[in-house]
Amino acid sequence: MRLNEIRDRPGATSEKKRLGRGIGSGLGKTAGKGTKGQKARAGVAIKGFEGGQMPLHRRLPKRGFKNIFAKKYNELNLGKIQGAIDAGALDGKKPITIEALQEAGLIRRAKDGVRLLGQGEIKGKLAFEVTGASQSAVKAVEAKGGTVTLESITGRERPAGDAIKAERRAAKREALAAKMAAKGGKAKAKAKGEQAEGAEAGKPAEAKADAQKPAKGKPEPSGETQKAEAAAPKKPKADESEAKKPRPAKTDKSE
Repeated sequence: MRLNEIRDRPGATSEKKRLGRGIGSGLGKTAGKGTKGQKARAGVAIKGFEGGQMPLHRRLPKRGFKNIFAKKYNELNLGKIQGAIDAGALDGKKPITIEALQEAGLIRRAKDGVRLLGQGEIKGKLAFEVTGASQSAVKAVEAKGGTVTLESITGRERPAGDAIKAERRAAKREALAAKMAAKGGKAKAKAKGEQAEGAEAGKPAEAKADAQKPAKGKPEPSGETQKAEAAAPKKPKADESEAKKPRPAKTDKSE
């Protein structure tokens, strides 16, 4: 070893910091000591402050919302599943469950379940036990003689919940329709009964009214007219002989 080869151990010494040599050095102005005043206090958020005017994040309108009930599914197409069966990674003779898909490497995590999609084709009869499936996928599987069973793995969703709700709504509608029909029948029967009663009650009233009406013909003279007729002088009656006298024959003027 020579004198010019003598060195301290690595990390024993460090170079002096060059402070206040511009912002590019990272140690300019305050030289890493921080600031004074408001920025030296905790709980201060000055980011986004624009000098008092309305900041950008408040000027922009709000749009949409975050669905806290949204579920994350693993989406798998029939073509990909058939490829795994052809490669021998998946046994098509056994029910295709979420665990089987994980073992085959088709999905990494279970998440909220597996949703089966209808892109691609399957060659044989397969039995699926998944969380969801599209209509095209169900038709394609059933066309080959397979089945699609929907099951929940989280307990947060109920795949058959929509069908159950639809059945309940249909039952309620039917019950309401039957109730309204029964009410309508009762109302009609009641109306008919009232009409019959009204008709029966109207017959004696009509008979009384007919009895009270005067007979058709000359109206009966009132008391005043009878008095006036008695006070008026009576005209002398012509003799029957005068009435029976023959009238003289007419003569022609030409003669």
